Amino acid sequence: MKKAKPPVAAEELTPDRAETELARLAKAIRRHDRLYHQLDAPEISDAEYDALVQRHRAIEALFPDLVRPDSPSQGVGAPPATGFAKVRHASPMLSLDNAFEEADAREFEARVRRFLNLAPEEQVAVVAEPKIDGLAAALRYENGRFVSGATRGDGLVGEDVTANLRTIADIPATLRGKDWPPALEVRGEVHMRHADFETLNEEREAEGLAVFANPRNAAAGSVRQLDPNVTAGRTLHFFAYALGGEAAGPWQTHREFLDQLKRWGFQVNPMARSLPDLDGALAYYEDIAARRAELPYDIDGVVYKVNRIDWQSRLGFVSRAPRWAIAHKFPPQQAVTIVRDIVVQVGRTGTLTPVAELQPVTVGGVVVARATLHNEDEIRRKDIRKGDHVVIQRAGDVIPQVVSVVLSKRQKNSEPFKFRDDCPICHSRAVREPGQAAWRCSGGLVCPAQAALRLRHFVARGAFDIEGLGGKHIEAFHRDGLIGSPADIFRLKEKASQLIEREGWGEQSAANLIQAIEARRRISLDRFIYALGIPQVGEATARLLAKNYGTLEAWTAAMTEAQDPDSPAYHELDAISGIGPAVAADLLAFFAEAHNRDALADLGKVGVEVEPYRVTAVQSPVSGKTIVFTGTLQTMGRGEAKAKAESLGAKVAESVSKKTDYVVAGADSGSKARKAAELGVAVLSEEDWLKLAR
Repeated sequence: MKKAKPPVAAEELTPDRAETELARLAKAIRRHDRLYHQLDAPEISDAEYDALVQRHRAIEALFPDLVRPDSPSQGVGAPPATGFAKVRHASPMLSLDNAFEEADAREFEARVRRFLNLAPEEQVAVVAEPKIDGLAAALRYENGRFVSGATRGDGLVGEDVTANLRTIADIPATLRGKDWPPALEVRGEVHMRHADFETLNEEREAEGLAVFANPRNAAAGSVRQLDPNVTAGRTLHFFAYALGGEAAGPWQTHREFLDQLKRWGFQVNPMARSLPDLDGALAYYEDIAARRAELPYDIDGVVYKVNRIDWQSRLGFVSRAPRWAIAHKFPPQQAVTIVRDIVVQVGRTGTLTPVAELQPVTVGGVVVARATLHNEDEIRRKDIRKGDHVVIQRAGDVIPQVVSVVLSKRQKNSEPFKFRDDCPICHSRAVREPGQAAWRCSGGLVCPAQAALRLRHFVARGAFDIEGLGGKHIEAFHRDGLIGSPADIFRLKEKASQLIEREGWGEQSAANLIQAIEARRRISLDRFIYALGIPQVGEATARLLAKNYGTLEAWTAAMTEAQDPDSPAYHELDAISGIGPAVAADLLAFFAEAHNRDALADLGKVGVEVEPYRVTAVQSPVSGKTIVFTGTLQTMGRGEAKAKAESLGAKVAESVSKKTDYVVAGADSGSKARKAAELGVAVLSEEDWLKLAR
């Protein structure tokens, strides 16, 4: 077997390739969001979805100048399932960034050092423990008694599975001792051991029932049973590893905190180790990897957590993950199969994505039948053709990808794949812009694939979130001509008689839908911007834009004025921390299209009201101020300084303008400090800034 060259490691990507890769990953994640949350037809598991997001963030960490504010990290898992009550977590249940190689783990340590501005001789001690492949759960205790339990859900709201969790012996009904706080949320992983998994599948097979694919699915399925007696009949275990919210208490290290959990009566993974530095953690990783097959439960890597609690507090969090922890994943498993066909799919924004339809093959215990080929360049680089035998692996044990072609088995009449120059759905011209990796359908809203997907996005969670109007209904309504644009959704009230006559509908179901639509005529600015489906504008970017412009009128006026790259509005957009040239280009391209402007106006005509963005008031000397950091700070890293400023209610910009209130100048501050002086903007020393930021 002739092996192709391995993919370029993340840390070896050029800035251009890294930017392209970030865009590709973001689009793939949005697609799976639609499949899972709107169509109820997921193609990948929750773990696979998490891995896509983690890979995206791993590259962001290596290229901080290319960080995309629309990082699809707002949705951590899946929305609560029908049949369970919803539970809002005390604080978001976040996921973890991933390290796939030693270099990624070392970059994690380097980021911690940069953020905390540590001296070279200062050691970063960590706690390492196996990463259990199970189902995350949050347990709430009041006055020492277990009162409720929930799944992760989407990270903000989970499923109330209290009755099922009470059946797990590892979860104490009453905490030991008396040193627990009045209210406490403990988080951990529900899992099933190999022996119990085998017994369960043997029983199911004997009863003629479908068997579970792996212990993780068995554990998740058991916890989500509507009948607690079913859960009680299955042997599940629970390892505790975190608190909901900050780990406030007398402990000074994470190791001390784990010991406290044990004193309260929780099971903590006995393989967790306190290690003096990353070298020790990497040695632990190799040891665990070698012993992986001997463990009684499935693991897919090792988690490293900064040991000092005060450092954890300073490091804080980004969108979906803590800065003080990372999951070092094990190498992927591989198999060989045949490419039956290469098809092209059309995304919501018109991106054409080639996908390999595979002879189904089991990789790491999971059947893989499809794998994305990313783009035309990737197909050419690997020379993937229909009929080829290919090596498949699941990156991080989860994401299916084609590694290489087995050239010795290639058919003699094989021909290179030719990327089509038209859309496979509407046959509009496909275009590939200079410097871009992806082809895009030029059909816009006339393309059925794009129109339906854009409408699904419009009503999705995080956007208008119209209850009862899921992807299947949107697809059917669009196909039958009931809706063609976002505003048409709010005209469905006028078509109530047609709704009632549809198969499976009636007066009550139609009335319920219309009532749900009417309840969403008022929407916050950030959700409205996200609902528009502008390429590269996810929930985080939408909030960023809403925070900076405040009202729909101000935002639309600024985007119109910013069409002129020499205008003050363009420079203001470009100066927003987190808005890069690529995002700005997509924003301006959206407003340059007359049909998009017409769609916005049409939403106003049907009575959609967009509320101004409201920022929780923070009382501080810098709240509402625009701050630019420049030069090298001595007492903290640039990232920590920006995070601190934003936590105090300030806006952080990347360039100096007349709207800048303060420029914080460290050593070697350069041109930004000079420009501030020219514009009469106040320049603060690091000492001055620290006094303001107390």
